Amino acid sequence: MHSSQDLSIYVHVPFCARKCLYCDFLSFQAEKELISSYFEALSKEIRSYADTYKDYTVKSVFFGGGTPSLPDAEYICDILKLLHSEFNITEDAEITTELNPGTASFDKLKAYRAAGINRLSIGAQSFDDKELKTLGRIHDSAAFYKTYEDAQRAGFTNINIDLMSALPDQTLETYLSTLKKAVELKPTHISAYSLIVEEGTPFFDMDLDLPDEDTDRLMYHETKRILEEGGYHRYEISNYAYGDGEKNECYHNKIYWERGNYLGLGLGSSSMIDNVRFSNITDIMEYIKRLSDSESVVEEREELSEKACMEEFMFLGLRLVKGVDADLFYRQFGQKLEDVYAGPLIKYETLGLIERVGNNLRLTEKGFDVSNTVMAEFCF
Repeated sequence: MHSSQDLSIYVHVPFCARKCLYCDFLSFQAEKELISSYFEALSKEIRSYADTYKDYTVKSVFFGGGTPSLPDAEYICDILKLLHSEFNITEDAEITTELNPGTASFDKLKAYRAAGINRLSIGAQSFDDKELKTLGRIHDSAAFYKTYEDAQRAGFTNINIDLMSALPDQTLETYLSTLKKAVELKPTHISAYSLIVEEGTPFFDMDLDLPDEDTDRLMYHETKRILEEGGYHRYEISNYAYGDGEKNECYHNKIYWERGNYLGLGLGSSSMIDNVRFSNITDIMEYIKRLSDSESVVEEREELSEKACMEEFMFLGLRLVKGVDADLFYRQFGQKLEDVYAGPLIKYETLGLIERVGNNLRLTEKGFDVSNTVMAEFCF
C-alpha cells in the first residue's frame, strides 16, 4: 500500500518521428528548435513544483509520449537530473522511459543507463513486418531486435515489451507468432493490448479488415495461456510480469490503478494528488509562453467527491487480478463495500463474474471477458 506522502512523476514528451495511424495520444512531429524550447519550459514547470511537493517521497518516474527516445539523450538525462535535484527521489525508485525501435542508438541507451534510468518500455507492437507497416510504425522487426540487444548491452535488465492484438489483417496465427517471439526474448514484463480504433485517428476513417469479436477474445485468452506457459503472471487486465511475486510488476502503472498520488509534468499531462485531479493545457506554444511568463499551465482542477473516489477505487482496482481490498475500502470511506454496492455485488457474484478471495473482491476469468460491463456498474 502506498503512503499518502508517496508520489510518482510522469513526464510527457510529445514528439514523434511520425504519428502512427492508430494513435490518439498528444504527439506530433517537431523541429529541433521547438524541442529545445519545450524542454526549457518543462524545466521551469518542474522547478515551480519543487516547494509544493518537497515533503513527498518519489518512488517512480516515467517518461512517456510521443516518443521520449526521439530527442537527443541529453534532454531526458538533464530532466532526470533536475528532478533529482528538486524532488526527494528514493535510491531504488523505478525510473522508466518509453522508446521506439529505430530512435534509440546504443550510445543513447548507454546515456540513459548512466543517468539512472533503470527500466525501458519498448514499443514492439508486432513482430510481423506487414502488420507494422499497416500500423504506420517507423520500424521493422529487425530494428526492434537490434534495439532490444543494444538495451541489454547497455546494461538494462528490466525491460517491458508492448504488443498489440486485433490489428487490421491480423490472423490468430500471426498474433501467436508475435507472442511466442516476445516470450523467447524473456523480457521482465509484457503489456499486451487489444487495438481500439479511436475517433480522430486515421484508422477511424479507413475501411479496415479487423478480426471479429470471437477472434479478438481468442487472442486475449491465448495471450494469457502462452505467457503463463512462458513463466509470466498476469497482474492486470493487459499486463504480465515474469516470475512470481511483485518484483517485475510495473510499480508506476500500479499507482494509477491503486489511486496513489501522481504528478504529471509536460504538455497535456494529468495529475491526481490527495484526491484532487488536475491537468495541463494541450497547446504547445501556449505551454511554452505561459512558462516563460512564469504562469501556471494547469487547465482543469477538480476536487473529487467521496462518490467519485469510491467509483475510481472500484473500476480501477478491478482491473487488477487481485481485485479490490474490502478492508481498505472501509478504512478509506468508513462504509462497507457490501452496503455501498449491494446490488452489483449480488448480481455479479450470482453470475460468477466476481468472487471473494479473503478480503479481496476480484473479477473471475469469466468476469475479465466482460470487464467493462462489470466495472461500469460500480459507477453510480
